[in-house]
Amino acid sequence: MLLIQCPYCGPRPELEFAYAGQAHVARPADPSATTPDQWTEFLYLRNNTRGIHAERWRHVRGCARFFNALRDTTTDHFLATYRAGEPMPVLPMGQKP
Repeated sequence: MLLIQCPYCGPRPELEFAYAGQAHVARPADPSATTPDQWTEFLYLRNNTRGIHAERWRHVRGCARFFNALRDTTTDHFLATYRAGEPMPVLPMGQKP
């Protein structure tokens, strides 16, 4: 079983977590001035990265908090987890999100 490091609770089994989409997607600053195409892009268009990807997760069966993770989508290996609102951690040389 895969263990995921919750930044609030520590390592827990993957069954306690739910994927919540791409991390660091900023909501438009002025929604009333946003065009329908911009809303479509904000709501539906996400990167489908092969390799290291910044993701948002929720510890559903634990603290219920959201957090961010850097995960390699080719190996399913979590490189780092960090609290929501914190900046993305710097990865070792040769690894890029």
